[in-house]
Amino acid sequence: MSTITNVTIDKAANIYFEGDVTSRSVTLEDGTHLTLGIMMPGEYEFNTQDAEKMEVTSGQLFVLLPEQTSWQEISGGQTFYVPSNSRFKVKVRTITDYCCSYLS
Repeated sequence: MSTITNVTIDKAANIYFEGDVTSRSVTLEDGTHLTLGIMMPGEYEFNTQDAEKMEVTSGQLFVLLPEQTSWQEISGGQTFYVPSNSRFKVKVRTITDYCCSYLS
């Protein structure tokens, strides 16, 4: 989906890695939470509580998912999934725009 309607957006940004990764929290009309964000080029490691669906809307990155040994290339228009209670790494090659949906 390219647009989201009837939402509540937190004005305060979530800021990580000295500002190289930022996002805004969004609550949908049905109470579902997601974040919309930007990652600058660099290497980052994230922790999850809930399972996540990561939609890359533009840009390019490589992701190393839990229990995997090979990096997977992800470009704009592609999606990857991260299991709950895990860690994953990304190598962001170009400024990357993303939408993270929490799957609980």
